[in-house]
Amino acid sequence: MLDVIPVRSLLMNPLRLGYLLVAVLVVASIAGSLLSRPELRWLDWQMRHLTERMADTTQSPVVVVGIDDASLAEFGVPLATLHRQLGGFFEAMALARPRAVGVDVVLPQTSYDRIQPGLDAALARGILALRPVAPLVLGLTATADGSLRPIHPLFANLAGPEGLALVFLPKDSDGVMRHYDEHIGSAQETLSTLTGQLARRLEIPVQEGLIPLFRGARFGYVPLKDVLAWRAAGDEARLAEAFSGKVVFLGSLLAHDDQHLVPVGLALGDSGSTTHGVFLHAAQMRTLMADGPIRESPQNLVIMVALLLSLGWWLQPGQRLWVAALVVVSSLLALSVELLAAGWAIPAMTWSLALLLGIGGRTALEAWQSAAERRRLRLAFDGFVSPGVLSEILAGRLNPQLAGERRDICVLFSDIRSFTTMSEHMSPEAVTDLLNRYFERMASTIHRHGGTLDKFIGDGIMAFFGAPQANAAACIDAFHAAQEMLPELDAFNREQEASGSPRIAIGIGLHFGPALIGYIGAKSRHEYSAIGDTVNTASRLEGLTKDAGYPVVLSPTVRERLPASDAIVSLGEHPLKGRAPIQIFGWKP
Repeated sequence: MLDVIPVRSLLMNPLRLGYLLVAVLVVASIAGSLLSRPELRWLDWQMRHLTERMADTTQSPVVVVGIDDASLAEFGVPLATLHRQLGGFFEAMALARPRAVGVDVVLPQTSYDRIQPGLDAALARGILALRPVAPLVLGLTATADGSLRPIHPLFANLAGPEGLALVFLPKDSDGVMRHYDEHIGSAQETLSTLTGQLARRLEIPVQEGLIPLFRGARFGYVPLKDVLAWRAAGDEARLAEAFSGKVVFLGSLLAHDDQHLVPVGLALGDSGSTTHGVFLHAAQMRTLMADGPIRESPQNLVIMVALLLSLGWWLQPGQRLWVAALVVVSSLLALSVELLAAGWAIPAMTWSLALLLGIGGRTALEAWQSAAERRRLRLAFDGFVSPGVLSEILAGRLNPQLAGERRDICVLFSDIRSFTTMSEHMSPEAVTDLLNRYFERMASTIHRHGGTLDKFIGDGIMAFFGAPQANAAACIDAFHAAQEMLPELDAFNREQEASGSPRIAIGIGLHFGPALIGYIGAKSRHEYSAIGDTVNTASRLEGLTKDAGYPVVLSPTVRERLPASDAIVSLGEHPLKGRAPIQIFGWKP
């Protein structure tokens, strides 16, 4: 019976569940070839880079003879009726004694003797002349329904079963030619290709895989008209010099004919991302005659290494980890270039993406969890501390030590006048409702101007500006908050009158100076607060508001930090309890 406890434990553990999803995504991406496009793009870049780095000028064992536009114009006949020219080519090859000849031109299905008598005989003579000298393989193609398209029986019989093969070229998923593969049947069965059949005739191992298109010099070609001219002139030395002991491919080089996408140019005339099919056959043959195709990593190894790299999920996210990840990715990409040059292809992009997916997924999970925790803390503590304090706590910038720090701040004290007398005639519930509605309005006003609400003291409010975030305009913000508190009070009193409740009046005192800011209290219970003479002075200034006749009273240190205003009136010197008299200033709407 399935034990549901481990499954439940897995699903309830975000780390384990997250990695399971990453691992499944990595395996599915590899198995489903979802990463094939970026991998192929990187492979193309490597091939272009290695083509420039590994420039090769050695003579190729493979030669191309091209039916180009100049040759066809000189012959003056259609491509389908080049029997005499092809026969002459084969006779020239018999004189040159090449190692083998492959024909990337599909011969006709029927006799053309009805058009011009002697065409079939001319071509047949050439095949008969070459056959005892070197292996010859003629190209075949298929019809639209996928069935094999035969050539005229005369030519097929002369070439023999081993002298016929398909000229198809396999394409990767993006339509680009990079691999040699004989699994080209409609059901992916193995069929003989032109290159493969030539290799078998020469007893060269036929290996499928990635063609190192960056190896070897770019192919030139000999125009077919030149080959026929050398034969007509009896220049056997010239023919032997060009073709003796080499594998020769004959193919069409006509403009816009038989063009294929490639990552790098193969021929001297290639100027873009395409080349003629005959050059691809030549590149395949050159590869089989040398070290064979590039060895690619088996899928099981690709998955195993990708899963190993995805274990980066379990590392603690951070800047150092990302730097290390970028170093690993850079090393993987650089290693893949060197291994490709040595004949090994590794899926560097797939492995790099597996590593980045693991680390990136864990980083995203941590960010999501952190954001969720901040939202939870904000909801839980939003009513206990001011927004500025909560933001500093969530950002980790507020030192939880009890010692605190000295800071210049502007302290605001506010109190409801004669509240004790008024509350004696009210029920506790009514008093609580009044204070809650009043404090809600005043606290919102203070917070809108960047103030930190320190505490409620009975019916009084203590707030300060300039901490925990430093603020050069602390006095201006505190004064604007005090100004806005009075219209808020008017709106509150209109609510009071509408419900038949008494109006209230308040006084506000502002003072600027140094104070100790931080967590005040015991380790088991403390609050973010301000203490010092500046706080006491602000409280006593608030006490002067009733006798001064102004709802807002400012100290000189506040006044000098405010813009000039005729509405701020000097009220002369007034004594403060426990200290010398100071000059005060008043403001009212």
